[in-house]
Amino acid sequence: MATNDYPQLDVIAVGAHPDDVEIGCGGTLAQLVRQGYQVGIIDLTDGEPTPASSGPEERLAESLAAAEALGIQHRVTLDLPNRKLFDSYEARVKLATEFRKFRPRLVLGLGEKTPLASPDHWQAMQITDAAVFYSRLTKWDIDFTNLPPHTIAAQMYYTLESHRAAPLEGAGHMVVDIGETLAAKLAAVRCYKSQFPPEKQYIFPRIEAIASQLGHAAGYLAGELLVSPRTLGTRDLMGTLFDNV
Repeated sequence: MATNDYPQLDVIAVGAHPDDVEIGCGGTLAQLVRQGYQVGIIDLTDGEPTPASSGPEERLAESLAAAEALGIQHRVTLDLPNRKLFDSYEARVKLATEFRKFRPRLVLGLGEKTPLASPDHWQAMQITDAAVFYSRLTKWDIDFTNLPPHTIAAQMYYTLESHRAAPLEGAGHMVVDIGETLAAKLAAVRCYKSQFPPEKQYIFPRIEAIASQLGHAAGYLAGELLVSPRTLGTRDLMGTLFDNV
């Protein structure tokens, strides 16, 4: 297996289930696509079973439609088990193998627990953290089907937690302007008809309210919060402050 068998992606967003990425950072991904970047999504599980879905085929079709709504160039669904997702060596290697294939510069992943919701989200965070590290390790090619190591330059977290006022913890916070892509984000989430039937339509005004609050805090119409595990810095203060004003 060779890396030239796979397109190089600038950004990969990782979720535990189809719809995690769309809810957490879908507007950011759509904005990156519009800016000309190659963007991919990796779902660790197919998200099944769930109460209202007919099965994995329906969920896969929904996830592909959602990716199209965001303009995503590539989407991968791993075969790890929904509801029984655990941070294991095998899970780490499977995700790190995808990182070695697609060689992203930036990885976006889940950043915290979601109490009273799926524990898979916390496990996904740990798997992603480990896979970013595993991706760059040398003298270990046989465990990664002889794909060469790849160093991921940056990693950031997104959140699915919407029931508390405290922000996601981290060393550096950033709000991404999604004023022009909020509609695409909402359209992508709406593709998951099996997950958001009429009795769960409250999710859409909630998404809009959170985006509006975050955007207002940063001076935008709508925003999404990303958090860096490392302190953010700049070599161009004026460019950082004023390029997007």
